[in-house]
Amino acid sequence: MSTPVRIDAPAGIDPRGPRFGAALTLVLLVVVLLLGTTPAAYAVLAVIVASFALGAFGGIGRTWQGWVFRKLVRPRLAPPTELEDPRPPTFAQLVGLIITGAGLVLGLAGVAVAVPVAAALALVAAFLNAVFGLCLGCELYLLGVRLRAGKTA
Repeated sequence: MSTPVRIDAPAGIDPRGPRFGAALTLVLLVVVLLLGTTPAAYAVLAVIVASFALGAFGGIGRTWQGWVFRKLVRPRLAPPTELEDPRPPTFAQLVGLIITGAGLVLGLAGVAVAVPVAAALALVAAFLNAVFGLCLGCELYLLGVRLRAGKTA
């Protein structure tokens, strides 16, 4: 009989950081939509894809948005009242990577409409996070945790 392994949550993050990052991403996604299917739209979307990749594989704090928050914004704010688990926002970065990455790859493969469609989908998620604090990718992560817990119980 094996003993269950307890996995402790990693150090918490300031919950205002991911919301700030979502706001910056929202601005870039609006730019993609305004640029349409031009080469410049592809370039901006590629920057967004790269940022999501950094967040998904390096952690939420490794993005350029996280750096801007840490260096320029957080020092001007009061300390957060509580910290949050970085795993849900990191998973949300993976979701963003999949959506925007698919749009970029399909766009480069000749399906030009995929670029604005992917940008629009990601824009909805970034808007909800930046404005209302509702992180869709985080909710997917928590749903997955609940489903896994239900299967092992």
